[in-house]
Amino acid sequence: MTSRIALVGSPTALGGHLDGMERSPGELRRLGILERLRARPGLAAAEITDVGDAPNDPGWAPDPDPRAKNRALICAYLPRLAATVTDALSAAGPDARLLVLGGDCTSHAGAMAGLRRAHPGRRIAIAWFDAHGDFNTPDTTPSGNVWGMPFAMIVGKGDADLVAACDGPTAREEDAALLGGQVLDERESRMLAASRVAHFGAGMLGTPAGLAALAGWAKAVGSVVDGLYIAFDMDALDASGGWALTMPEPDGISLDTALAAVRTLVEHTDVVGFGATAILIGRGGDPVRTADAVALLAEAALAR
Repeated sequence: MTSRIALVGSPTALGGHLDGMERSPGELRRLGILERLRARPGLAAAEITDVGDAPNDPGWAPDPDPRAKNRALICAYLPRLAATVTDALSAAGPDARLLVLGGDCTSHAGAMAGLRRAHPGRRIAIAWFDAHGDFNTPDTTPSGNVWGMPFAMIVGKGDADLVAACDGPTAREEDAALLGGQVLDERESRMLAASRVAHFGAGMLGTPAGLAALAGWAKAVGSVVDGLYIAFDMDALDASGGWALTMPEPDGISLDTALAAVRTLVEHTDVVGFGATAILIGRGGDPVRTADAVALLAEAALAR
């Protein structure tokens, strides 16, 4: 049976203080991301349908709000993204899986909403790869950047309008894991520690014991959920790789470690979607190498 993948672009940088990520889906296409995906052996037989970008104009706007920048614009955009995802999956067929190209990482909140709308009643887990926690709320944020909140929104935490914009909660805390998190705000760190979210740090994932622990989590969660979405903020990768990113961080995970972690998840769960975010083309880093990394990670997550 042919594997079907629906590709959706999320052209948004509304979640923060910096523009550029709203152009990343288009830039990745310009770099030949579709050809790179189709050239991967694990995806060569897949039918990849690019439905284009979710409508979003403006893709970014300056906003000094210290609690939630561009709140109204984000609350309007995420339902449009969710609808685009739902329509794309419905058109591709009941077994189609999702590939999201961001955009800032609020894109994952919209993607989860779209997956749940496409498959009502399904219990979907989330593996959140990120150097940052993205577990703030308007009450805890030190910056007002909503791109520091979507993981919390997905599990139902934060202001009601932001949570509702992504149909939250779309995942239970006990079905969620943060992988590679290392740059956490103090209150965010406390919230994560008090939650049921699993946390696999960057250093831990680089060890056999860490991957074994991840396998244990994936096996336990995979036995009770109907699918897993992998949200991959590319700044989870160590900055020494020279990636073209918005907020590269040192001491992250290597690409090899990231691929091993994704394959571990695939071994024990049914991956229904993968999204890559936080890519920023044209302000440093190697865009070609970054596009290749996206293709490798997508292959690891979605190949069958």
